[in-house]
Amino acid sequence: MTPQELANLAHLRRARDLIDRDFARALDVPAMATKALMSPAHFSRQFRAAYGETPYSYLMTRRIERAMALLRGGMSVTDACMAVGCTSLGSFSSRFTELVGEPPSAYRLREHSAVEAMPGCVARIRTRPARRAARPAGPGNEAAAQVSRIREAALTPAE
Repeated sequence: MTPQELANLAHLRRARDLIDRDFARALDVPAMATKALMSPAHFSRQFRAAYGETPYSYLMTRRIERAMALLRGGMSVTDACMAVGCTSLGSFSSRFTELVGEPPSAYRLREHSAVEAMPGCVARIRTRPARRAARPAGPGNEAAAQVSRIREAALTPAE
């Protein structure tokens, strides 16, 4: 890997850390790109190549992941939606359903005792939302294939 590629990855990581830390704030691609010292279009292309999804998709996944934890704790769907930075309950619900496979109200009502018994770091991995229709691995999508293999390995029980 060239020094320039390493520098780009460091800038992308800085933007990803911004998303992870400030997911509840109003973030847009230009603000993320500024943190990565790139133009918005170049940032979006580089982020997708490095992490296998667009910056906005990554942001929404983080928001849904946090909302899942809030819903498991008994928070209402509307309050969880607002707490994670979403402003539209309808958009939040449809994105939640797309990623988790069930509406947030059904997820909130379901029993989560197994997750509560897990250490937090394990629970985050086991309950991390993932897109149901992932892009197939192939040319130009190596990062997504690698992320998919890592997730699969993490979710496979040890024998």
